[in-house]
Amino acid sequence: MPECQNCGAFVTRAYARVFTPIGIENPRVCPNCEDKIRDGASVREARSTRRT
Repeated sequence: MPECQNCGAFVTRAYARVFTPIGIENPRVCPNCEDKIRDGASVREARSTRRT
C-alpha cells in the first residue's frame, strides 16, 4: 500500500495515482501532513498550521 514519504501515513492508491509522477509509488506529501503542502509540482513548508 502507498504511504506518504513525509509522515508515513497510509494513502489510497487513487490518491497516489493522482498526486505522484509516473513511476513514483509513494507521494511526497499527503493531506495528513501538517508541516508541508503540495505547491504545483513541488512541495513547500506550510505557512500556517492546518485546522482539523
